[in-house]
Amino acid sequence: MVFSESHVPGFSYKQVNQKFIDAGRAMWRTMKCSDVWRPSLYMYISLALSLNIHEGLFYWFTDSKDGPLFAQETVGFILSIGSVGSILGATLYQLVLKDHAFRGICLWTQLLFALAGMLDLILVLRLNLKLGLPDYLFIVVDEVVSQMIGRLKWMPLLVLTSKLCPHGIEGTFFALLMSIDNAGFMTSSWLGGVLLHVLKVTRTEFGNLWLAVLIRNVLRVSPLFVLFLVPKGDQNTFKLPGEITGEDSDSDEEKEETRNLELASLVHSADRR
Repeated sequence: MVFSESHVPGFSYKQVNQKFIDAGRAMWRTMKCSDVWRPSLYMYISLALSLNIHEGLFYWFTDSKDGPLFAQETVGFILSIGSVGSILGATLYQLVLKDHAFRGICLWTQLLFALAGMLDLILVLRLNLKLGLPDYLFIVVDEVVSQMIGRLKWMPLLVLTSKLCPHGIEGTFFALLMSIDNAGFMTSSWLGGVLLHVLKVTRTEFGNLWLAVLIRNVLRVSPLFVLFLVPKGDQNTFKLPGEITGEDSDSDEEKEETRNLELASLVHSADRR
């Protein structure tokens, strides 16, 4: 679909460049604030050190003679059931945890996240069969619990991310912080692949898969050593310093211009020239 746009004669595109420059300066000024870069660094570390070894587990579920030997469709169905855990986690957070301090929630959810990973270790070592729990039931419970705790771990970080966005460039800065989180997820997948490669876990060899699961679970605890990067305040009262939000500005006109920076159109339409 092609839209025809009316030509605006004599339009000065310098204001477009200036708006980009102003937005860039505001983002850089905000990122230099310790109340912003410290929690951003924690979020990256927390996500990056939760190694993604799902590929090795998937092949163990479907191809290993010592594994459950599930069909790929069965694994997909189990993962879809696990999404119920995400809904439960979001609901539990909204009902119980939304008013608690950031640091306390991050502490307990990170610990629970590491403990939930031990369910995979029980499964790989086949201890569930010794306890009389069939593979299908155990994997469903494992997936639901892991998804629920993963959501509980993610929700406060998402709320904190929204709190770190200054007025005027909320959308742009939120996208920047989300890109940092995505970099954490990518690092997690890369490090997980390296770990599987070092331990010689392949599509047909799973002798060291239990060790990969154990290392992953231990690393999930390591972000607690940098928990001091997370602010102590609760989720309702935490806010950025005045020099970042613009509350200390001497000019009301400058504050209004800052608030409208993100909302202003980069190129005015012909009807408003």
